[in-house]
Amino acid sequence: MLGFMSHPAGLGFTQLTDPGQVTPGLRRALIDCWVEVANAGGAVGFPFPPVDAEEVGPVADRLLADLDPGYNRVVMAEADGVLAGWLNLSRYRDRVVPHWGTVKRVQTRLGFRGQGIGVALMNEVRRIARDELGLEQLHLEARGGEGLEGFYSRLGWTEIGRWPGALRFPGGDRDEVLMLLAPL
Repeated sequence: MLGFMSHPAGLGFTQLTDPGQVTPGLRRALIDCWVEVANAGGAVGFPFPPVDAEEVGPVADRLLADLDPGYNRVVMAEADGVLAGWLNLSRYRDRVVPHWGTVKRVQTRLGFRGQGIGVALMNEVRRIARDELGLEQLHLEARGGEGLEGFYSRLGWTEIGRWPGALRFPGGDRDEVLMLLAPL
């Protein structure tokens, strides 16, 4: 299964778990990636491109300000020292759901696509969730009609629900696809 392949040579991972880890250069790299992916049509929280750093920056700042080792992390993939992609892994602070986390904002820079970065990043978040956070399952929401369900299903994720027409776009409504990875 693709979900268990090793990652490409020269690829490393870094986790951000505290706002104090975020340097201005790192903040800029995350925002630049987010702008690039959003403007290419990526389902990363900005559905109406074009966007720029002025629009993405405040959203990134809120995400980075909420970093916490037990509850909210950014996982970055770096290829030969360059940010190739990143995602957000979070869990709720609710006592009834301490066993699951949510994956959001999965993105790979355009110049790194097709090199296994997305697969490696998803494998790493699975490892972190299981081995470091003690989670038993991960959830994510994917935009229907983009082929994302196929990507995630090849990595062991299962579609557990679909909210028809949940996302409103000028070219037509799209489904919100709910996916689950369990066991980790």
